[in-house]
Amino acid sequence: MLEALGLGNAVEAVYREMLADPSGGIAELGARLGLAEAQVRESLDQLVDLGLLRPSRDSPGALRAVRPEVGLEVLLRRQQQELERSRAAAAEVVSEFAGLRPNTEIDGAERLVGMDAIQNRLEELAHGLTRECLAILPGGALSEASMAASRPLDRRALARGITMCSVYQDSARNDPATLAYARWLTEQGGQVRTSPLLPTRLLVFDRTVVVVPIDPGNSRTGALCTSAPGIVASLVTLFEQTWQAAVPLGADRPRASDARPSAAELELLRLLASGMTDEAAGKRLGVSLRTVRRQMAALMERLHATSRFEAGLKAAREGWL
Repeated sequence: MLEALGLGNAVEAVYREMLADPSGGIAELGARLGLAEAQVRESLDQLVDLGLLRPSRDSPGALRAVRPEVGLEVLLRRQQQELERSRAAAAEVVSEFAGLRPNTEIDGAERLVGMDAIQNRLEELAHGLTRECLAILPGGALSEASMAASRPLDRRALARGITMCSVYQDSARNDPATLAYARWLTEQGGQVRTSPLLPTRLLVFDRTVVVVPIDPGNSRTGALCTSAPGIVASLVTLFEQTWQAAVPLGADRPRASDARPSAAELELLRLLASGMTDEAAGKRLGVSLRTVRRQMAALMERLHATSRFEAGLKAAREGWL
């Protein structure tokens, strides 16, 4: 359950034990779970930070476990809010480089224009990798051209022992070619996770160089390749928050309750409630217009709503929005 959110087995074991039996101190809890006291303390601290443990009103100084149906929803919402703030900050920083002359490096930043220029730089950076490559790949299904260009680079990097962590959009699971590529990547030793909503496309090489679109909505402005420490640090943080909120390719996305919508359905509700059109919401989620309308129809049926307005009211009443 919590492992799918990027947390360790010890944290989940402590959480489950606190739900079942909150009595006893750290030493007793560790004895019941077969964990060292330091592991128990660290796990408790993480659970408190996540809001899954809260101070007990009955026993001052003690902690109580928040029920999963409440705690996981709060946790997922907090992750999404942090991700939105980081995405906005990163977009503002990157947009400042839209005025750079194409393919001219200035103070460690270069604006790459044209697919050839971008591909040449990616090949150069992939060849020079020494530790890891981090990637965020929004938009659902990957193009055949993108996968064909990436496969030999990925194969060589993984063969050299490079750590590769990639986050795809949940909708990529619905495309057989993209799903096959992601599975191939994991079989080769890479790590793949998915998330319903992703920030901009991002590649991080050895945590020292990043490549990111200057304007995701207009590919003609090109990509920014920079080694500026401040920008790199901001975008690495964005990746880490995205990675934490995503789930492994082979895992089911955690849900607070079977009666509640999935994470992807919740994102769709929020996007449409914010005023987005079906087409714009589909583009953000990496799904087709038909899929958006099918999911919305299913949500309306679940809410017993005869209109989208009524569905919005009932979703808010249920605490989904």
